[in-house]
Amino acid sequence: MKLFPLRLKPNQDLRQSLQNFALDKNITAGFIVTATGSLKEASIRFANQDKAIVLNNYFEILALNGTIANTGCHLHITVSNQYGNVIGGHLVDGCIIYTTAEIIIGSSDDFTFIRNMDRETGYPELEIISTIEK
Repeated sequence: MKLFPLRLKPNQDLRQSLQNFALDKNITAGFIVTATGSLKEASIRFANQDKAIVLNNYFEILALNGTIANTGCHLHITVSNQYGNVIGGHLVDGCIIYTTAEIIIGSSDDFTFIRNMDRETGYPELEIISTIEK
């Protein structure tokens, strides 16, 4: 396993930055190990919804989970506001860093993640290809 530490700076888009990082580092099978930081705008898509909501406020990043690869990513985020209220869902473009985001990405050379449209779900779903010789 390889580890990639990453720090994002103010005004960067969280999802776009992670996708660009995966492309730049040619990550084929990555995952979020840990993440912390803050947002000044959060765009989150909730379960079974077609559109994201945009929340304009300051938020702490409590959790970021999912898979990341040069072929696409599927990430969920949990944030809290100034009152400690927690909200989370599918990370989409438009989560803008406030002060920082400190992220560790793990990557395995034993697999390749690709995303193909799944007729059953209607979404591009994860396909895992083993690169380990049998």
